[in-house]
Amino acid sequence: MQGLLSFLLFAVFFYLMMRFGCGAHMVHGGHGGHAGYAGHEEHGADPGATASAAKDPVCGMEVPSGEGYAKMHQGRQYRFCSRRCLDDFEATPERYVA
Repeated sequence: MQGLLSFLLFAVFFYLMMRFGCGAHMVHGGHGGHAGYAGHEEHGADPGATASAAKDPVCGMEVPSGEGYAKMHQGRQYRFCSRRCLDDFEATPERYVA
């Protein structure tokens, strides 16, 4: 019985950490407060452009560097405000690439 209780407590702790703690950025696609922290930059991102914002090619919204979603396409990185915009871009990238 004690083993079951320990397992349930661990499961609750794990759920809370993944939902609200360190694992939350994996689910929501951004790094939140960790955006400028060393080791959390996007792969292929220009290190000198950490303070700038990019324009989402699908909806036109400004997306701060280190937030949202990133996609490399034909050697260029595009940033997206949401998973929906990223999915639209991946379906027909030629529609959004100028």
